[in-house]
Amino acid sequence: MMQSLDQDSVKLLRALAWSGQKDVSAIAEAARRIANWEATIEAARRHGVAPLLYRCLAADEQLVPPQALRLARCEFERNAFHCMTNAEELLAILREFDQAGIRAMPFKGVVLGISAYRDMTARSAGDLDLLIDYPDLLPATQILKWRGYELKTKVLPDGSPEAEFYFEYHFERATDGLVVELRWRLELTQPRYRHDLGIDWVWQRRNTVMLAGAKVPNLDSVTALLVLCMHGSKHVWSRLIWICDVAMLLASEPGLDWDRAQRDAKRVGLWRCLALGSLLAVRIGGATVPPVVLRCFEANSAVRKLAKFLDANLFAMPQELPPGWIPYNLRILGFRDLAGVALSLAILRPNARDRAVVSLPRALEPLYYVIRPFRILLDRSGR
Repeated sequence: MMQSLDQDSVKLLRALAWSGQKDVSAIAEAARRIANWEATIEAARRHGVAPLLYRCLAADEQLVPPQALRLARCEFERNAFHCMTNAEELLAILREFDQAGIRAMPFKGVVLGISAYRDMTARSAGDLDLLIDYPDLLPATQILKWRGYELKTKVLPDGSPEAEFYFEYHFERATDGLVVELRWRLELTQPRYRHDLGIDWVWQRRNTVMLAGAKVPNLDSVTALLVLCMHGSKHVWSRLIWICDVAMLLASEPGLDWDRAQRDAKRVGLWRCLALGSLLAVRIGGATVPPVVLRCFEANSAVRKLAKFLDANLFAMPQELPPGWIPYNLRILGFRDLAGVALSLAILRPNARDRAVVSLPRALEPLYYVIRPFRILLDRSGR
């Protein structure tokens, strides 16, 4: 769990997240009051906003002691190198996938840095995330292994992940520490009950973006917004960068089609995620959402309460699940998805996971039907 920050550090990090015109005076006031710069810079790194912190401090070096500025610069340069390495590797992988006839959609990472932040080094680098077709998983795996990656996901003999409701292959390369994650299905909870949000969902309306002089496929603005809100909601919005991502995307797309965004969100069960991510982007990131849309989001009491809790606990308790007798992962589902949960609890037979919770003699095995609903709710209330 992240160490609790003092109020001045919190004010500074929140000021960094503002997607519009930066409040230079607020940043300067908070910066001058920082007592422990090492803790503040570490918090910025863990929240994914270290590049934004350095840019603000470098604009006025008098705000920070020289040693702290050097530390912030080291974090920025390390991230910039990581971004450039990721960009080069992404282009190489996409070229080889294209030659093999493999459709691949990169998301988050350096592509989001270019499209939403207008500079890939302004966003913290992470893994390379690629969405592909499931039938292409084997040839894509072979290409990555040829490039020196090792598959870290435990798989069954049929090639599917050993973990239940898992739709991702995780690769690592020991020579440079790069990580590639191949996904064939985007997930909010484990599992999604009605929707198979794979590459067909994102490919039809795809755009392109220029990355290091090359065109690469990119999510269109509405789909990107839904994916970001899905991802942030899945991880309970416990890092500032996920809120910044939404705020920066909205700032870069002032003409975003909100009617389509809400329509598509309802169709795939992500309306509450969209509403929650948008409210947090407005409250913390200074994002602009049309008043009529914002009123609609705020009118939902469940979303409004979640946004208030997450806003209040982002820095104090960033891993804390919102309280309530209904698990968080169920509270962010739409009505039809909740109906799907109830149906799955009612009709699905107990499996090995249910039996692993408690070992019952044969005569008491019918009790597994009672144990199963609680086991599923427990699994899905975690992250």
